[in-house]
Amino acid sequence: MDTPHWRDRLRAEEELLEQLEAKAEAARKRRAQALKAGVSELGSVYAVAKQLGTSWTAVDNALKKYTTK
Repeated sequence: MDTPHWRDRLRAEEELLEQLEAKAEAARKRRAQALKAGVSELGSVYAVAKQLGTSWTAVDNALKKYTTK
């Protein structure tokens, strides 16, 4: 069985990475929407962060980067 040329393998892997990056970006946006819903439910970024066991800055940064308030 012949192995595809290295350029073809590289091109295929680059296409896969682009697809994965697009899916990861979409997941980050959906995650931020869920965080936004958590803020609406719990009343503050701090309350969401405390519930998740993470820093409020991590939650706040995700909201700022991936949502419009």
